Amino acid sequence: MKSLIIALALVAAVPFPAHAEHRTPRDLRELAYQNGIRIGSAVDIAALRSEDDYRKVLNREFSHVTAENAMKWESVEPERGVFTWGDADALVDNARRNNQKVRGHTLVWHNQLPAWLTTGVENGTIDAAELRDILRDHVTTQVRRYKGKIRAWDVVNEVVNDDGTMRQSIWLTHLGPGYIADVFRWAHRADPHAKLYINDYNLEWNAPKIETTLSIVKDLQAQGVPIHGVGFQGHLGIQYDYPGDWANVMKRFADLGLEIAVTELDVRMVLPVTPEKLATQADYYRRALTDCLSVKVCREFTVWGFTDRHSWVPGWFDGEGAACLLDENLAPKPAYHALLTVKKA
Repeated sequence: MKSLIIALALVAAVPFPAHAEHRTPRDLRELAYQNGIRIGSAVDIAALRSEDDYRKVLNREFSHVTAENAMKWESVEPERGVFTWGDADALVDNARRNNQKVRGHTLVWHNQLPAWLTTGVENGTIDAAELRDILRDHVTTQVRRYKGKIRAWDVVNEVVNDDGTMRQSIWLTHLGPGYIADVFRWAHRADPHAKLYINDYNLEWNAPKIETTLSIVKDLQAQGVPIHGVGFQGHLGIQYDYPGDWANVMKRFADLGLEIAVTELDVRMVLPVTPEKLATQADYYRRALTDCLSVKVCREFTVWGFTDRHSWVPGWFDGEGAACLLDENLAPKPAYHALLTVKKA
């Protein structure tokens, strides 16, 4: 009996290893694992190919990736019927090697279209019937190429204006609003297992855009169109209030049976950088992940680039920048550390 008591005492004295869910994660991949979500980044393909430090951080930290530009129409079909898959393939191949899921971005958008297409529509050499055929062929070809390799597609991107009206793109102008249902159906036929999303900016807070997007989704569902998710881009700035109702907006879409994803998050600031601005930025990132995790069907939390070295922000917003989780030297900022503290309730 004495030896049994001693043995039990020795066992009790040996601390059990802390469960992964009860300690601060070492990186974003572990954070994602602990919270049952994918955490991703948009990828600069040139940097992926040529910068070892960029590639190392991307593959260590992220379990989901999105091509920043490599899957957009002008990139994959710069000439009619001539497809250039090299950059998109590089992203998909790298993701496969590093256990990362892929978001396809984007099948239909009003921007970054090839000149042969926009010029042909403008001068009338491509009429509405031919335009529809071109759109169907493009969507089908691209989705079919990556069948089984893309977790989710941004099927239509930014189709609603901030005032709640439909965007007057070449697609709406020449094909009518039915093009949206068409592209979802075509994409689904090409890969029945991919999740198909509508994606937009300012959807976190803009009431007219929210209501119109909800109406689009409900109309598609009433027609039996395969739509599976809504993507909130999440391009925020600390000079504006955090969208405090974001979690409730997510829930409104989730209540329609949709998946939710934060697809393009960044948090810019007016330069120069200060410790106070970095603290506010960190709070915005933390709140965004917290809001995402508060919705059971939020599957993905993706930042639009992880390092200020390759951020799109300075080129689009004069005098603004420093929007990413890591600085130009890939050093983690307060925002990165703030994310590591977030736990699903």
